[in-house]
Amino acid sequence: MDFSYSCNEHAPEIVFFDLETTVPKRGGERFWVLEFGAIVVTPHKLNEVESYTTLIKPKDLSVVSVKSSRSDGITRKAVENAPSFEDVADRIFSILNGRVWAGHNIQRFDCVRIKEAFDGINRPAPLPVGIIDSLGVLTEKFGRRAGNMKMASLASYFGLGQQKHRSLDDVRMNLEVVKHCATVLFLESSLPNIFESKWYESPSIMTRSRSNGKSPCKEETSRKSPPTTLGYQRTVPYARGSLGKVTERVKGLLYKAQGQPPLQQLLKHSHSLLR
Repeated sequence: MDFSYSCNEHAPEIVFFDLETTVPKRGGERFWVLEFGAIVVTPHKLNEVESYTTLIKPKDLSVVSVKSSRSDGITRKAVENAPSFEDVADRIFSILNGRVWAGHNIQRFDCVRIKEAFDGINRPAPLPVGIIDSLGVLTEKFGRRAGNMKMASLASYFGLGQQKHRSLDDVRMNLEVVKHCATVLFLESSLPNIFESKWYESPSIMTRSRSNGKSPCKEETSRKSPPTTLGYQRTVPYARGSLGKVTERVKGLLYKAQGQPPLQQLLKHSHSLLR
């Protein structure tokens, strides 16, 4: 019996990308792209096959802060000798066009900014063949067990380090977060009686609008932070950052249950996920 499976060898590659931009200080001001970063991965094994990153100099340097509020942020000095968006537009177009776009909160933010940037130089914008927004996917499937759906919180939850808010570092962190979330969800779905997790309404989760009636801060509405509108939280089946302990528990269970086909299959597929 042939246990091999067929897959679409011509499936489009996936490009995880991220932008760093200015933050408008008043209504009507535009966003300026300061950095673009992307990695291209194969659709079936998620192997990185290409990467590209560049700082970008806006037409008006005065919109860039002299000092960044973030330790690894982008300053005016950092971009003063960088190429303009028009100079790197061909490269950005080639890495994005005709691929599946992936990233965290890209539908609300990055996709819009890319379109605006190409419109600004009177060039056709690249088009995706599909979009995977990890914010939406993980909110629905993984839940707010990390506290909120910001990339920094998810990375901290899995012990992946601090988010640097630099495009190429952030997209690689994004891919690792997705892999870790997928592994946990796979374990939970395979052994639901062991890794039981329930949704519940949490009175301790208070959104900004519920607490004082004010709209979210500019950082939340104008950058990549997910909207703070969900008033629920998912229970944590194990402590933050303890994915390794969970994996060891599963290995122990598998060792005790040698010879049982379902668990052998779990070990096989878990190994491929955790590579």
